[in-house]
Amino acid sequence: MAEQTVLLVDDEKEIIDLLEIYLKNEGYRLLRAGNGLEALSMLQKEHVDLIVLDIMMPKMDGIEACMKIREQKNMPIIMLSAKSQDMDKILGLSSGADDYVSKPFNPLELIARIKSQLRRYTRLNVPQPNKENEIEIDELTINTATHEVKVDGRDVKLTPREFAILELLARNRGMVWSIEKIYETVWKEAYFDADNTVMVHIRKIREKIEEHPRKPKFIKTVWGVGYKVE
Repeated sequence: MAEQTVLLVDDEKEIIDLLEIYLKNEGYRLLRAGNGLEALSMLQKEHVDLIVLDIMMPKMDGIEACMKIREQKNMPIIMLSAKSQDMDKILGLSSGADDYVSKPFNPLELIARIKSQLRRYTRLNVPQPNKENEIEIDELTINTATHEVKVDGRDVKLTPREFAILELLARNRGMVWSIEKIYETVWKEAYFDADNTVMVHIRKIREKIEEHPRKPKFIKTVWGVGYKVE
């Protein structure tokens, strides 16, 4: 995992010096700021994964700094304050902080909270694959944007017509489609009774996606009616 950066914002140098020792022992990269204005300036130049932000500071206090940071950034913020009243905690959290620690504090507790917030933030921000264009039916995955088909992770190559038929049935899962309706929807032209084009395409699709084409799992035949995907 890449080294994570913590920005410590406090006008009490002794507190920053103490936290710096603990955090460096845990392998974190440290940045320091003495007030909210310095913190905002630093965030324009440096990548920061988490901020430990004191409330009572000169020039710009932690509440105002937190609100300004939240206008642009989404990393975890832990508030520090000598105030321990419930309303002070509520004010800190309402300004956008994720956690609140009252002074004096146990450095080990603060380190634990920093680790917890970073784990949570990292987990929630792991890029997820875009499922919007995917149809999943058991082991069968159809990507309607890329026209990719996979069965149990294996790539399946379908022709454009085969893909269109499979997509039509999969999008309307459980609905029975007649041969005539499939043809007119996919080919966009009138169907002729003697035309077995759809049947041939269904057979080819089954050969590609079914483990046992004669006993299909995905594309079912409804005798005398048509086909459906269950």
